[in-house]
Amino acid sequence: MQDLADQDGTGQPQLEWRAGDVPVATRFDDPYFSLAGGLAEARHVFLAGNDLPDRLRPGFHVAELGFGTGLNALVLASATKVPVVMTSFEAFPMTTDQMARSHAAFPELSGLARDLRLGWGAARVRLGQVDLRLVIGDVRRTLPAWQGRADAWFLDGFSPARNPEMWGPDLMAEVGSHSAAGATFATYTAAGHVRRALDAAGFDVTRRPGFGRKRHMSAGMLRPALGCLSA
Repeated sequence: MQDLADQDGTGQPQLEWRAGDVPVATRFDDPYFSLAGGLAEARHVFLAGNDLPDRLRPGFHVAELGFGTGLNALVLASATKVPVVMTSFEAFPMTTDQMARSHAAFPELSGLARDLRLGWGAARVRLGQVDLRLVIGDVRRTLPAWQGRADAWFLDGFSPARNPEMWGPDLMAEVGSHSAAGATFATYTAAGHVRRALDAAGFDVTRRPGFGRKRHMSAGMLRPALGCLSA
């Protein structure tokens, strides 16, 4: 996977480690998951925020901005009993060793995590019932070129204050245009400019209780197109 990243002008992340096995991206000075509990955070923000697993059905498509350690994919795989697709966009893919150290924090996901690492380097990885598809490169180029449409979005880039390019209006508009009817999104951030960008992209945005010390998070659903409204 490193070769794919290098071709796009990206590369592996530079990390430091806090609280034992919590990776922090030094480029953004931001942890990959909550120091208060990454597994519980992923379930609260990305699963519950998208009303999953209740909405899952065969062929349901989850898309993600920011693959990171793969934790969200592992959590999705642990929650679904039907075959689903997940497409995740990542600019700085971890090495297998970096992922292994990160995954040590989640022993209950060890089997799925091992499968992820064994498949690491391929464009598609089978994680239980999840057909995981990885898109490596700058998301400002790779998402506009993507031909898919998502039923749910995990918006999990680094903090908007530290990684503003991930949260700009143009990219959020791409999220909207690559969404199926009735699509939802969830993200840990409640930053006003992100909420406004998602509203402009076509989502009804709501603020929900956040995880841990975070007071709020954001979630929403794509508004129906005017032509699809009933008379």
